[in-house]
Amino acid sequence: MAVFTLPPEMIGFYKKNIEYITEHAVDPDKRRYAVEGEAQRHYIDLDHYVKKGENPLDIMPKHWNKAIEKYTEDTLQAYGIVPWHVFLMVNRLTKAFEEKNVDKILRISADLGHYIGDSHVPLHTTKNYNGQLTNQKGIHGFWESRLPELKAQGYDYFVGRASYIENIVDDEWQTVVESFAAKDSVLELEQQLNSNFPEDRKFTFENRGAVVMRTYSEEYSSAYHEILNGMVERRLTQAIIKVGSYWYTAWVNAGQPDLNKLMEKTPTEQLAKEDFELDKLFEEKKVKGRICD
Repeated sequence: MAVFTLPPEMIGFYKKNIEYITEHAVDPDKRRYAVEGEAQRHYIDLDHYVKKGENPLDIMPKHWNKAIEKYTEDTLQAYGIVPWHVFLMVNRLTKAFEEKNVDKILRISADLGHYIGDSHVPLHTTKNYNGQLTNQKGIHGFWESRLPELKAQGYDYFVGRASYIENIVDDEWQTVVESFAAKDSVLELEQQLNSNFPEDRKFTFENRGAVVMRTYSEEYSSAYHEILNGMVERRLTQAIIKVGSYWYTAWVNAGQPDLNKLMEKTPTEQLAKEDFELDKLFEEKKVKGRICD
């Protein structure tokens, strides 16, 4: 959906390649389980650094080198680097536009969209990312996947046009801080609902292809969605406009190259080969039991 926020100078190129970008937006998750060093790009455990009631912006250095000086790179890697990685990916996309490299533009655009989406998820900002510390295991997929699966058709996706972001670092950190501020509500409201909801109506079984899976019932999901008061929709739609705006910012910073001249170019065989190798590696890890919640 972020494609449709773009200005006329960009939308033609992105619409032509929307299938590739959509299909490969999940690649970072595949690498997360298959490639060492990928996982920490998806989150930041701010509660490792920040005590309750403190403003993360008063504690955390926004710039990578300053953060290393304060905490060491090993510590940063251990507790997640998503805001810094988003900034890095915007710079990489800018470089790809400067080079007019279609392969890099498409791959980085898809990856960047994924990381931006992750930074909008409250549970990507806490050590209690799946409710494992509060007896709420499974809440990550509940908030991030189950609720949108059931409710996304009713969301308002009129998010306006992409805009130029003067300071990506500040903007991305604001996103992460907003996500962090919402994580207590995500956890505490589910706890409250769970304590007052009949246990035998909380879960259901649904066919997913050839597999029967236990999942949160529509009744329980609707009740949770309601008490969240639009949070999932707000975070999702904000992520959409941010993806478009960060793509647009990278393009402007690259000097606004004429993307119409790239319309006839298609992804190279090398890109297809790399995509195939990632899929193969992901499947191998899954078969060996490395893929889990």
